[in-house]
Amino acid sequence: MGDRGRSDVARSPYCVDQPMNLFDSLQLREVVLRNRIAVSPMCQYSSEDGFASDWHLVHLGSRAVGGAGLVMLEASAVVAEGRISPQDLGIWKDEHIAGLSRCAGFLKEHGASPAIQLAHAGRKASMRRPWETPGAAPVSEGGWSRVVAPSPIAFGPGYLTPVELDKAEILGVVEAFADAARRSLEAGFEIIELHAAHGYLIHQFLSPISNHRTDEFGGSFENRTRLIHLVVARLREVWPLHLPLFVRLSSTDWVEGGWDLEQTVRLSQELHASGVDVVDCSSGGNVSHAKIPVGPGYQVPFAEAVRKAGVPSVAVGLITDPHQANSIVESGQADLVMLARELLRDAYWPLHAAKALGIDVEWPVQYVRAKA
Repeated sequence: MGDRGRSDVARSPYCVDQPMNLFDSLQLREVVLRNRIAVSPMCQYSSEDGFASDWHLVHLGSRAVGGAGLVMLEASAVVAEGRISPQDLGIWKDEHIAGLSRCAGFLKEHGASPAIQLAHAGRKASMRRPWETPGAAPVSEGGWSRVVAPSPIAFGPGYLTPVELDKAEILGVVEAFADAARRSLEAGFEIIELHAAHGYLIHQFLSPISNHRTDEFGGSFENRTRLIHLVVARLREVWPLHLPLFVRLSSTDWVEGGWDLEQTVRLSQELHASGVDVVDCSSGGNVSHAKIPVGPGYQVPFAEAVRKAGVPSVAVGLITDPHQANSIVESGQADLVMLARELLRDAYWPLHAAKALGIDVEWPVQYVRAKA
């Protein structure tokens, strides 16, 4: 944590002028996004032993052909036991690189910046897929019996009670993220995102709801944020300075006494000084009983608060309408918008959004005959 603000991890150049619209380009370090539309990392629960398959290639490739400026692969586990489900995508061994490289190469070939989210599920690991019977996945179904966390507190009913990580294991997690970043680079990705949101391992350390430790990794804000600072420092040692680093944070736990927006803004500023280029502002996921006021654009104010604090940000959460998305960028609430479910419904949303906004964009030559 003493490395914050080092000159060798200087903040990246990005477009400081107010963008005109959603389809303006965005420079982050030496990566230029063709527009401000990003495909959010969305778990497909369709891997065997963590390997990317034809499903991932076609699913992700369609969104690149559809015009998104950035396509981010789903949460990819940095260790096998860090998967949310036995069917999660992985990046914990070198054998995973070839399949991931195939995806990254296709995305780049079709104009999208290829990105990948690096993750460890912590106490929310070894669960069945959403369309299966709820609960922990037993060993007979490919699950595992030991999950880990900062403290031995289960997320909720149906989840395993985790084992508390000791210091050596925590440092092992840091190295696992660094190894995953090295593999990401070898696979051809231009952006990596550290997943520190949605109640997964790093978020579990950040929040006093899930972190009851009394050592140097628990208690004060400085201690609870120690792990993420260690991970970011190692990522910046492995990840080239000419390529951007994102971090996804849950901006609030949505419960009193939990992680909140004030802490998010403070942490975002610290991370930015340490070489993080963009903070992806989501929320929730760490408290099973939290009541979240879900609605169109309900998380946009979090991205706006982080951006006003001097840190480039991503807005997420029920962004579906082209005019809504354009307004977020045009008004300076965020530098990028990330869409999830809307891009599952319509892989070509960016092309349709451009038409709705009266902006002419280039279509894939194979599809030009359909451009009305």
